[in-house]
Amino acid sequence: MSTVRRMWRRMTAAVVTGSVGALLLGTLTPANAAPADAFEIGNHEMGSQIAKVEGESSSTPASKSKALLPQGVTSDGMRAEATVAGIDVASHQGNVDWNHWWDQGKRFAYVKATEATSYTNPYFAQQYNGSYNVGMIRGAYHFAVPNSSSGSAQANYFVDNGGGWSGDGKTLPGALDMEYNPYGNDACYGMNQAQMGAWIRDFHDTYHARTGRWPVIYTSTSWWNMCVGSAQSFGDTVPLWVARYADSVGSLPNGWDYHTIWQYTSSPLDQNSFNGAYDRLQALANG
Repeated sequence: MSTVRRMWRRMTAAVVTGSVGALLLGTLTPANAAPADAFEIGNHEMGSQIAKVEGESSSTPASKSKALLPQGVTSDGMRAEATVAGIDVASHQGNVDWNHWWDQGKRFAYVKATEATSYTNPYFAQQYNGSYNVGMIRGAYHFAVPNSSSGSAQANYFVDNGGGWSGDGKTLPGALDMEYNPYGNDACYGMNQAQMGAWIRDFHDTYHARTGRWPVIYTSTSWWNMCVGSAQSFGDTVPLWVARYADSVGSLPNGWDYHTIWQYTSSPLDQNSFNGAYDRLQALANG
């Protein structure tokens, strides 16, 4: 067992000592393939478990100002690579005021569509269509629960419930949200690295077969290196969306040499920076 995993288990064992811990982490015994009805699928927004485990407090004013710099300019006036500002939303945001976020300079959005194979976002239509109608390039994301069903089953459920792709120049490929287990006391859903890597590969291949696009993968470096490691590498096909609430992106998960999107804060809602100019964002949408 890795040092990181032992640390995680000690930490969760310390947390799960009262009713609050039980509510946060659930009471599942880790298993490689828990039945779908072993727990009730809830609604978890992107990064909710990363912020809980890794901490949102590391997001600083410096990280936010750096991510929001105008294209081509750094804080000291030097030339920098261009970026595009965006947000991601789930049912927690309800009906989103898309005109407000457009006026704040946001030009792309990801919207939660599904979780596991039983949850769909009740605000999906307003959020997905509203972002599009205001002029944003938008996409959908799926919160993975790997021990509830196969990768292919969840990819199909995602595509069937809003996670597809169309070559209209305004739709991003669907994103797979891989993060700490909110339902049990094992961060990796009771799977070893080989099993987790194979699950993600199953989702990855099925999504491509259904849509003709490879999915974006959202994760944190710590979670990925603990739960997937070098068991599978997706850097050749998958754009990386990395979560790190600090003043830089930092080290990347195994298998990627660069990131495509950086989620740099979850306050007042999840905010993101696309690593490239607007025409590169359009290129990602166009495939």
